[in-house]
Amino acid sequence: MSDYVFTPPAQASIAVQGSQQRLPIRRVFCVGRNYEAHAREMGNDPTREPPFFFMKPADAVVSALGTVPYPPLTEDLHHEIEMVVAVGKPGVNLKAEEALDVIWGYGVGVDLTRRDLQNVAKKMSRPWDWANGFDASGPCSPIVPVERTGHPQDGRVWLAVNGEVRQEGNLNELIWPVADVLAYLSQSVALAPGDLIFTGTPAGVGALQPGDRVTGGVAGVAEISFTMESRPV
Repeated sequence: MSDYVFTPPAQASIAVQGSQQRLPIRRVFCVGRNYEAHAREMGNDPTREPPFFFMKPADAVVSALGTVPYPPLTEDLHHEIEMVVAVGKPGVNLKAEEALDVIWGYGVGVDLTRRDLQNVAKKMSRPWDWANGFDASGPCSPIVPVERTGHPQDGRVWLAVNGEVRQEGNLNELIWPVADVLAYLSQSVALAPGDLIFTGTPAGVGALQPGDRVTGGVAGVAEISFTMESRPV
């Protein structure tokens, strides 16, 4: 048994719907601009680029039921609702037709983004890490086993703030469907059990304020409901 210079942190994990077990989180990949309308609202042409990815720390994923802390260093925190894929088997150089076989389950997550920091990073050609990888930047519902959801390819994706719907789309509008995303990602990294993939957000992203109540969901998968806490002092 190895000795460590200090006690290792607890394994990052997320709840499993209807179970006392939790799903351990290994890595978190996020797909950028995977809905055409969102890509265009962000000033990009989605027909001209393959899928691209950025990452969050595993422990940035927190429960999307209850409260979520409002992060420091931002005046423009944005919500981005997404279907989340949980990998349950290894996968390398997958073909699209076999990629769905590695999925353990699905969930619903919100990619919280410090948009002001992201815009500065873009202008200065710097990485987005500070904008997307902060503490509690990935609220997520419990993961639902694939045996209960099947592989959703058509269904409403929505998010509301204080009861007002802001984001609304459909899984059938994904530029790169889940199978293609997994196949493309597996060409670059070896997928492994515990990897999560946030699959992209529809148009309508916008700012959140302390005290805002956020609700949303993906039809046939799960729903979320949380309140943003006060700004840090």
